[in-house]
Amino acid sequence: MNEDKPSNRTARPRWGRRALLILVPLLLAGAWYGRSAFIGERDPTTNYQFTTVQRGDVEDVVTATGTLQPRDYVDVGAQVSGQLRKIHVEVGDTVEAGQLLAEIDPTVYRARVDASRAQLKNLRAQLKDREAQLALAQIQQRRQRALMAEDATTKESLQTAEASAMSAEAQLEALRAQIEQIESTLRADEANLQYARILSPMAGTVVSITARQGQTLNTNQQAPVVMRIADLSTMTVQTQVSEADIGRLKLGMEAYFTTLGGSGKRWQGKLEKIEPTPTVTNNVVLYNALFDVLNPDGRLMTQMTAQVFFVVAQAKDALLIPMAALAQGQARPPQAGAGPAPAAPPGAGAPAGNGMGSGRGMMSQGRGAASGTSGAGPRQGTVRVADARGALEERKVELGVSNRVQAQVLSGLAEGERVVSGLVVGNGAGRPQMTPRL
Repeated sequence: MNEDKPSNRTARPRWGRRALLILVPLLLAGAWYGRSAFIGERDPTTNYQFTTVQRGDVEDVVTATGTLQPRDYVDVGAQVSGQLRKIHVEVGDTVEAGQLLAEIDPTVYRARVDASRAQLKNLRAQLKDREAQLALAQIQQRRQRALMAEDATTKESLQTAEASAMSAEAQLEALRAQIEQIESTLRADEANLQYARILSPMAGTVVSITARQGQTLNTNQQAPVVMRIADLSTMTVQTQVSEADIGRLKLGMEAYFTTLGGSGKRWQGKLEKIEPTPTVTNNVVLYNALFDVLNPDGRLMTQMTAQVFFVVAQAKDALLIPMAALAQGQARPPQAGAGPAPAAPPGAGAPAGNGMGSGRGMMSQGRGAASGTSGAGPRQGTVRVADARGALEERKVELGVSNRVQAQVLSGLAEGERVVSGLVVGNGAGRPQMTPRL
């Protein structure tokens, strides 16, 4: 038993020395590798964010807010005063031209018509009496002339007969004029009686009713509006465009809009009118731009708010880069041993001319040939491109249609190339980045 104990004690140190001989070289190799990595070469691409050149659609648009109104509408008013006895329609009803909409109490106007008709009958009866008196006066005049020819009467009697005939004729003419006057009054009274029945002047939809049944309407001061009839099959979009953007609009240019509850649906139209007289709101000068849009399904309603986009230029299936890539192309690259370069100011390197109110780029992927350029023609820009080895190079590009988000590349880049679009921020930003030397 005592002889075995010394042999165990001598075995333990032997295995510990073997472990040290294995671990120490590994630790030294790891330390050397870490030191080599720390003092290795800097990788400049780690300071940047990259975007791949892709194909898609780009639009340069002017945005504005507008409201929808029916293109054809009429405010139906009352032409006579009186109590509104009955309204035969409700808001939302579809009516035809000539359809009865409402009735005003016709009692007074019917009484005036009856009185005018009675007066007209009286005058026509007097007309027959005057005609008889004229005929008698003319007979007496002829008799006196015959007697005067035979010297059987006096000259005074002849003159009296002639004057009587002329007086009867004048009275007859005056009575006929009175009859014409009463006939005219009767026509006006009959018209007022008809106006007590308010008829629809056009086919359309009742969009509002401002009067109430039983209300007394007074037309002496102004014509009261009873309701509005509108044709909702065609709507007019009335937009207000700022003075900074109104110069970019041209009659006939394409436009589209979306509504708050339209689930992103676009309604298309073309700019038809720019009103020359502006409206000034809080010292902001705004011009009205109008265009029509068909509304066959009736989804567009009066006073809806529309987000309108006037298409200044567009390109389809074009090579696209973000505007941030143009801004980075103008920025100074970071120096060796320094952190990332400061971000370029917003809009640096971007083509000018979007102006206030120019819309965000409405971009969607699509196919087809590129079409459309901005009015200023191709422009030049600078971007930084990463080659296959990861090195950065500055490259001049020719630009076409652009907006605040994207720009069309006409030449200088190929699809799939990577361009610098921003600086790396967040974890490790600003610290030197090293590439290990293997």
